[in-house]
Amino acid sequence: MKKKYRIKKNEEFQEVFQRGASTANRQFVVYTLDRPEQPYFRIGLSVSKKLGKAVVRNRIKRYIRQCFLELKEDITPGKDYVVIARQPAAEMNYAEVKKSLIHVLRKAGGLKKGGQPPHSA
Repeated sequence: MKKKYRIKKNEEFQEVFQRGASTANRQFVVYTLDRPEQPYFRIGLSVSKKLGKAVVRNRIKRYIRQCFLELKEDITPGKDYVVIARQPAAEMNYAEVKKSLIHVLRKAGGLKKGGQPPHSA
């Protein structure tokens, strides 16, 4: 994932939290903030130490980044997304993470119409 597609700064995270809308399922919370002046989407990841040691947290982040990479054609541009992983995400494999992310992004309106169906994971 290229640098320009990532949210790294604390101020940017805070802005998405304060001005954005949140949508959640059991595994993830996704905050979305419209940025109409931005021709692409950006993602920020938040995986708490409560979920496990560094190996587990890094695996979750890798899975989430890969999902966004595979779904990039279907994700609505001009938005910032902050994905917060919840406890059940620590035990999930890649296919489950992808299915869950598709579900929560669809709920949040972050997927374009005609995006990948959930069973394609």
